[in-house]
Amino acid sequence: MSLYTDYLNEIETRKEQGLSPKPIDDGALAKEIIDQIRDPQNEHRADSLNYFIYNTLPGTTSAAGEKASFLKEIILGEADVEEISQDFAFELLSHMKGGPSVEVLLDLALGDDAAVAGKAAEVLKTQVFLYDADTDRLKAALEDGNTVARDILESYAKAEFFTKLPDIDEEIEIVTYVAAEGDISTDLLSPGNQAHSRADRELHGKCLISEKAQQEIQDLKLQHPGKRVMLIAEKGTMGVGSSRMSGVNNVALWTGKQASPYVPFVNFAPIVAGTNGISPIFLTTVGVTGGIGLDLKNWVKKVDEDGNAILNNDGNPILEEKYSVATGTVLKINTKDHKLLSEDGDELVDVSSSFTPQKVEFMKAGGSYAIVFGKKLQTFAAETLGVEAPLVFAPSKEISHEGQGLTAVEKIFNKNALGTTPGKTLHAGSDVRVKVNIVGSQDTTGLMTMQELEAMAATVVAPSVDGAYQSGCHTASVWDAKAQANTPRLMKFMNDFGLVTGRDPKGVYHSMTDVIHKVLNDITVDDWSVIIGGDSHTRMSKGVAFGADSGTVALALATGEASMPIPESVKVTFKGKMADHMDFRDVVHATQAQMLDQHGDNVFQGRVIEVHIGTLLADQAFTFTDWTAEMKAKASVCISNDETLIGSLELAKSRIQIMIDKGMEHENGMLQKLINIADARIAEIKSGEKPALQPDDNAKYFAEVVVDLDQIVEPMIADPDVHNADVSKRYTHDTIRPISYYNAEKHVDLGFVGSCMVHKGDIKIVAQMLKNLEKEVGKVEFKAPLVVAAPTYNIIDELKEEGDWEVLEKYSGFEFDDLFPKQNARTEYENILYLERPGCNLCMGNQEKAAKGDTVLATSTRLFQGRVVADAPDKKGESLLASTPVVVLSAILGRTPNIDEYKTAVEGIDLTKFAPSTEKPAGTKSAHF
Repeated sequence: MSLYTDYLNEIETRKEQGLSPKPIDDGALAKEIIDQIRDPQNEHRADSLNYFIYNTLPGTTSAAGEKASFLKEIILGEADVEEISQDFAFELLSHMKGGPSVEVLLDLALGDDAAVAGKAAEVLKTQVFLYDADTDRLKAALEDGNTVARDILESYAKAEFFTKLPDIDEEIEIVTYVAAEGDISTDLLSPGNQAHSRADRELHGKCLISEKAQQEIQDLKLQHPGKRVMLIAEKGTMGVGSSRMSGVNNVALWTGKQASPYVPFVNFAPIVAGTNGISPIFLTTVGVTGGIGLDLKNWVKKVDEDGNAILNNDGNPILEEKYSVATGTVLKINTKDHKLLSEDGDELVDVSSSFTPQKVEFMKAGGSYAIVFGKKLQTFAAETLGVEAPLVFAPSKEISHEGQGLTAVEKIFNKNALGTTPGKTLHAGSDVRVKVNIVGSQDTTGLMTMQELEAMAATVVAPSVDGAYQSGCHTASVWDAKAQANTPRLMKFMNDFGLVTGRDPKGVYHSMTDVIHKVLNDITVDDWSVIIGGDSHTRMSKGVAFGADSGTVALALATGEASMPIPESVKVTFKGKMADHMDFRDVVHATQAQMLDQHGDNVFQGRVIEVHIGTLLADQAFTFTDWTAEMKAKASVCISNDETLIGSLELAKSRIQIMIDKGMEHENGMLQKLINIADARIAEIKSGEKPALQPDDNAKYFAEVVVDLDQIVEPMIADPDVHNADVSKRYTHDTIRPISYYNAEKHVDLGFVGSCMVHKGDIKIVAQMLKNLEKEVGKVEFKAPLVVAAPTYNIIDELKEEGDWEVLEKYSGFEFDDLFPKQNARTEYENILYLERPGCNLCMGNQEKAAKGDTVLATSTRLFQGRVVADAPDKKGESLLASTPVVVLSAILGRTPNIDEYKTAVEGIDLTKFAPSTEKPAGTKSAHF
């Protein structure tokens, strides 16, 4: 049976799902299609021609290689296809975005046929995805006196690929669609449980919000022809929780514009908005697609005569509506004056922040990639020709305040900045290209990162990247048909690209499903590093890390760079003493609660949290930095003292060595290179040449938060508050309550200890609590299921050596077996202990969930609606977040404990201790060590 026959069968299957033929990326299938086009008598010729022109993916896919080669034959007259003229063949090449298409265009432009060379040159002048092999050919041809090469390079030096593009519309008419009230999680736009389909854009598009919402959006488009639909988070922030390129892709698919008539289901330029703006990492993703993100500010606090906020009975500010954005409202965006206007032209709000020169460039070019590559191409051409590049792109915004010191993140950006004015010190607000040291790709977005790398014609990781890792943690729970189809293909692509991969494409080393954030935390071996990862929880406790969409990850892998403004910082320090019975997770929760008490509004949102946490090693400090994603911060920077940082780097070295010992080293020697970098950094610290990163004393912060440890006297729970009368207050991470609030009466259906928020100490605490309770009451019985998923295999290995795993096995009713991994998601739970495979497990919610309507108490970070637990028809699902000891005890009791029960259960257990860096470090280490 031919591949084409298989493709026809797949088409029939997709028809039953209401789907179009899947875009073609396989070169072997493309070759069969081309052979059928060559045969005028072939019964499939007409369909094959249609698939070739309109349904073949561009970039570096093997199908693109076959397509480009055939178009070259047509252009040279070596193949005759009546429906594809020479000019049309050139047009098709112009839409293929680099890789084999650029190679063909260079062959033609530098060839002997002058007429063909001229046409090829004109197409090349519009292309930006050129790599070293391509530019080297142009440079060599120029040196040989080739006038066509000179013509192309002169065009590149002028950046005509950008200047000749049409400007964005001065006025954009829009019609509103309120997707939800309150914060909109990216799970609404691209649910985690549909992660397997993200690379199939049409199929994945069917999971946007709901079928009803999709129909309403379509109806709005029919009712308002020529107007763009703007998706809105009313009384909330758009896109919290994750970067989700797939979410932006879905919004663009339903409301945006088609990027190319010859590439199906790839849309761009979505318009999204929120009363409280757009989540920072989501806004970056919007920029990748050349979209617009608006801060509506349409609800404001009601104030009294003295300007003080008027509060309701719950102590929350009363909000007043300045203007309506109800579904179906027609508005206008004036992109020149940066105003949002009513249908009649009245000004509603200034939206200047949405139309910075850099963002406008992204909109004009159809996305940020084209600008990044375009700038590099212009610089290359100008240097090759020996001319000065004209100022075409918006100059990098360089803000420098004389006499003002630097925050930690400002120091990191200044060290890694590229293309800035030499010797100029930059402060927050500056737009900067920065070198990226560490890049992480996770498995549910990795397939899209593959597509992005293919689309931008990249073939190997940038040599300037120190470390890059592809994980398998988000699909670790269930080795089902979807995982079996997608994961090996992803791992092979990424390993070939130059990444260390959790799964060995050759099947030599044991598959590692370690949580990506933990691995990135280990392979970050310099506190001055910039880290980019395909997940919102890319928040390392060394360096500064930014969660990013799959496209930004691809760009960082391909170029070793990222572009962004230097964020403002909020300084977090601590005072007082941590009570012996408290866990560090309670300090994390208290930070959020005390910040809101001190400032009223969330001053963390969109900023870097500079946390002065110098006495905690990286694994434990990560609990804080990880949580900053839920604080809506853009990133976080941990300020460590010298001794702590050295300890963290030594720990990182040992973990990397374990990866090497297990056979995970890449042939490019990446892991050993990281150990060498760590050794060099340790030597710098010990010699005093370059101590641990510290901000300047005269640095300027947006705000400062002082966390009083003395106030933290009982465990804290982050509550989604699912029944709050104000829907905008539901499913946020701002409702932090002490356990006494629940009066030991809050029923718990399931407990979960796992995700990136736990370290080895947490799993030891589970074992130690079981021993404590066994001693107190005899045999321990669970009144609710307890799911335990260690974040890494290293932890399990160490627990086995230290005897804790044996305790857990004694109480477990299920223990994972990598030789026979689960092939079906668990839908029902017994009141037992489940020892699950290392990975994300319930936190991701894409494979396994709690039963619908359950009340879950978890160490996770996710309390969004439907993520860990979906609603039942008669009861809302709840995911409450707490420390490991609270979760374990609640599963045993079947309810939240009172403070006395809690103290008894943790007596004698060395919980994660913390003391402010201004105090003498605590004498005991945490259970992690």
